[in-house]
Amino acid sequence: MPRVFLDANVLAYDLDAGTPDKQRKVREALARPDHEFVISTQVLLELYVVLTRKLQPALPEGAAAEVIASLCRLPVVGTDAEQVQRAVALSVRHQLSVWDAMIVTAAREAGCEELWTEDLATGAELRGVKIVNPLAD
Repeated sequence: MPRVFLDANVLAYDLDAGTPDKQRKVREALARPDHEFVISTQVLLELYVVLTRKLQPALPEGAAAEVIASLCRLPVVGTDAEQVQRAVALSVRHQLSVWDAMIVTAAREAGCEELWTEDLATGAELRGVKIVNPLAD
């Protein structure tokens, strides 16, 4: 079963009724039983901000906290100083934002074959992790 790292933007579309086409595509992708999904502490925090400040209408803080708690049933990659240093080096080497580099680094360290995100070039491979946009047609 392939391990797939989920970026916060993918998870946000699952909850965003304001983008029904994207919501449908993400829900179909997440319903696949043949994948093991992985997230990170960074993804959890980014998603909380999106849900409470950017989603229209925003979720109440308590409801967003429940979403975050439910996602903690997935494998969650923590962050430490060494991981940050590896992400910074990746950011410099590949001209990525440090936040995207941190996501790639966490995906790699979790042993994920794929990273599902809208933020990076679909089909690219970074540190052995294939970038997939589950929203692309």
